[in-house]
Amino acid sequence: MTAPPSPSSPRPRSRRPGRLHGPGHLIGAYGLLVLTALLVLIFSLALPRTFPTLDTVDSILSNQSIPAVLALAAMIPIVTGSFDLSIGYGLGLAHVMVLQLVVNDGWPWPLACLVVIVGGAVVGVLNGVVVEFGRIDSFIATLGTGSMLYAVTGWITGGSRIVPGPEGLPAAFTDLYDSTFLGLPVPAFYVLALALALWLVLERLPLGRYLYVVGSNPRAADLVGIPTRKYTVYAFAASGLIVGLAGVLLAAQQQIGNPSVGLDYLLPAFVGALLGSTAIKPGRPNAIGTVVAVAVLAVGLTGIDQLGADFWAVPLFYGGTLLIAVGLAGYAARRRLRSGVVAARDSPAVPPVPPSSPTQDGGTAGTTP
Repeated sequence: MTAPPSPSSPRPRSRRPGRLHGPGHLIGAYGLLVLTALLVLIFSLALPRTFPTLDTVDSILSNQSIPAVLALAAMIPIVTGSFDLSIGYGLGLAHVMVLQLVVNDGWPWPLACLVVIVGGAVVGVLNGVVVEFGRIDSFIATLGTGSMLYAVTGWITGGSRIVPGPEGLPAAFTDLYDSTFLGLPVPAFYVLALALALWLVLERLPLGRYLYVVGSNPRAADLVGIPTRKYTVYAFAASGLIVGLAGVLLAAQQQIGNPSVGLDYLLPAFVGALLGSTAIKPGRPNAIGTVVAVAVLAVGLTGIDQLGADFWAVPLFYGGTLLIAVGLAGYAARRRLRSGVVAARDSPAVPPVPPSSPTQDGGTAGTTP
C-alpha cells in the first residue's frame, strides 16, 4: 500500500486544465491586436496623406461605435451557446420608436429613451422564453421574432421615414452622439464603459462563470444545480437591453427614422462577436476580444474605403471575415478542449483519503478542526 506524501514533501506541479501555454497561446490571444497594428502600418504607408490623421481616428471611433455596441449585444447569447438573429430588427425598431415618441407623440426625450431601452430588455426576455421554454432552436426562434419586430416597425412607420419638423430634435438628445469628451467622440466612451462592465460580469462575477458553463456544457450545468433556462433568459434580456441602447444612439446619430436601417448592422455585429472569440480569450466569446475584433474590421473598412474600392468590396470583406472568424473560433475551441484533456491526463492522480480514516491524534481525516 502506498503511503500518502508527507506534509514536508513538495507538491507535484500540474498545469491547470484548459489553460494554453507557450507562444501558440500568445499568438492566439493577441494575434488580432498585432493584425490591427499591421493594418494601420500598411494603410498608413499606402495612404500617408489621409489615413494616419486625427480625422481618420475620429471617424473610426464615431462610425464604429454602434456596430461595436451591437457586437457586444450579440456576444452575450453566444456565451450561452445561443444566437440572437433578431438584434438587427430590434435595432431598427428601437431607433424608430425613439423618434416616434419624441417627434410624433411629443414625449420628453429622456423618458422616450428609457422606455425604449426597457422595451429592448422585454424583447430579449421574450426571445429567451421562446428559445428555452418553447424548445425552439435559437436560430429559428430569433429569426421569427425578428421578422415580427420588423413587421411592428413597418406598422409604426407605415413604411416611410420619420422626419423631425423644422425645429429639429432637442440638442441634448443629439449630443448623446455628436458631442466629444477629452477630444474624442463620446460614443467611443460608451463602448469602453460597456465593454468593461461586461468584462467585469463575465470574468470576475459568479454570474459570468455560470453563463460560460451553460454555454460549454449545459448537461454539466444541470448536474451542478445551475438553472440553465434562467441564465439563458438572462443572457437574452441583457442582449435586448443593449440593443435598445444601440437604438437610442442610432436615433441620435441619424436623426431620421428609417425602418430598414437596422438590417445593415446584423452581419457586422456577428462578425465582430465571432471574431472576438478568437482573441484575448481564444475559444470563448469575451468582451475585450469583441472590441478588438471590431477595431480590426473598422481599420480594414476605413482603409478599403480610402483606397477607393467599389461598393461590393464591403460585403465581400464582411462575408470573408465571417467565414474566417467561424473557422478560427472553432479551431480555438477545439485547441482549448484538447489542451484541457492533455492537462487532465498528465496531472498526477492523488488517491483520495477515506473520510473516516483515523489519524495519529485520534481525530478523523478529511475534517477541519
